[in-house]
Amino acid sequence: QVRLVESGGGLVQPGGSLRLSCAASGTIFGINNMGWYRQAPGKQRELVARIPRGGSPIYADSVKGRFTVSRDNAKNTVYLQMKSLKPEDTAVYYCNADVTGSSYWGQGTQVTVSS
Repeated sequence: QVRLVESGGGLVQPGGSLRLSCAASGTIFGINNMGWYRQAPGKQRELVARIPRGGSPIYADSVKGRFTVSRDNAKNTVYLQMKSLKPEDTAVYYCNADVTGSSYWGQGTQVTVSS
């Protein structure tokens, strides 16, 4: 079993920054993709950014140039650095990891961008 624990969400003003972290623990033999999704009220969950093991990250068009995803394979941790935050970035952010063909989700962390 794999457990994902997110941290770093909160309330920030427009234009501000936040850094999310997600640590994976449990029976891990190899994590392929790690990434972040978000879900705003009344909307479907959407991909924010994803980074494969040893590969290049991909981003949603709405966050390109503002968000940066990275990972530390030694710590089984993925990060999301968010800058120039906008009110429309407000959502619950979920960590996701693909481990030996199975997909796992974190419990989610709230990000609210408001003045």
